[in-house]
Amino acid sequence: METYGPEDRALFETQGTKLYEEIVTAGGLAAGDERIQPDGELHRAFNQLVELGLVQHERDTNRWVPEDPNTVESRVVSPLSHEAATLLEASSQWARAFGVLSQTWKRAPSATSGPFTYLHAEAIDPFLAALVADCEEEMLTAQPQAGRNLHLMPLGVLRDTALLERGAKIRTLYQHSARRNAITREYVAAVTDRGAEVRTLDEFFNRMIVVDRRVAVIPSGDDLSVALAVREPSIVAYFVDVFERSWERARPFTSRETSLMKDIAAEQRAMTLRMLIEGHSDPVSAKRLGVSPRTYAGYVADLKTEFEAETRFQLGYVIGHQGISGSEPTDDS
Repeated sequence: METYGPEDRALFETQGTKLYEEIVTAGGLAAGDERIQPDGELHRAFNQLVELGLVQHERDTNRWVPEDPNTVESRVVSPLSHEAATLLEASSQWARAFGVLSQTWKRAPSATSGPFTYLHAEAIDPFLAALVADCEEEMLTAQPQAGRNLHLMPLGVLRDTALLERGAKIRTLYQHSARRNAITREYVAAVTDRGAEVRTLDEFFNRMIVVDRRVAVIPSGDDLSVALAVREPSIVAYFVDVFERSWERARPFTSRETSLMKDIAAEQRAMTLRMLIEGHSDPVSAKRLGVSPRTYAGYVADLKTEFEAETRFQLGYVIGHQGISGSEPTDDS
């Protein structure tokens, strides 16, 4: 019997199984039922049941009666299992062949495309996937919350857990605002359970991925439609140094201590003060804090209440009069 594809399975799951259950419950289906005629709504699903051998025509009663699905299952599943085994073996052979080429590529620096490679739109994700799959020791990532596609986070969990299970390390930086996102928290829980480390910072930083301290990928434009892969050792080392300095100032994501959350709230308050003092627009300030303009407006409103100011002008005057810079040490410092 020939194998069945995704469309066949979808038809079977949405219409075929329901029709079969109806036939079993009723003890049969009249051959003249309008729904299974050539122009009927269940014609395709009925033909599939006939083709699979799940129903047989009973001449004496001119009805279609059900057959035992267990006898049919092996005829459908066995060819698929055989095909899957064949594909797995073929994929393993291809992987081994490409593995040899990858090692050859690594041993020949002159064969690379140079210290810089521009990646456009649809080429970015495949490049990153291949880069991460090739990671042997460590991946450093800086992921500002603003602009990240959270719908792809489940794919990131699978990719990163596979990397961790190979024995590589992952360290990731977010902004403090990421702590309020449920999907991000689920990702962090999944990867930290497998040994990854995640921390957060109060201020904005740009997106960056560094793999094995040999290749760094950074945005090449504000719209994230172009990325730049950097292989120049001195520049990659510079990026790593920037990451390490930020990492030292960041706070562990996994901790839920009350004192830590108070410190984070204090850092976001100080950052809001600095944005106001420096005169940045709300969209720019919100981006720096990794929050929406609406959330940032809420931060400003809290400061108005704190300093008993009715307008931003009054708030600015009070802040200036008190000599506040937004860089004052916290109580714990």
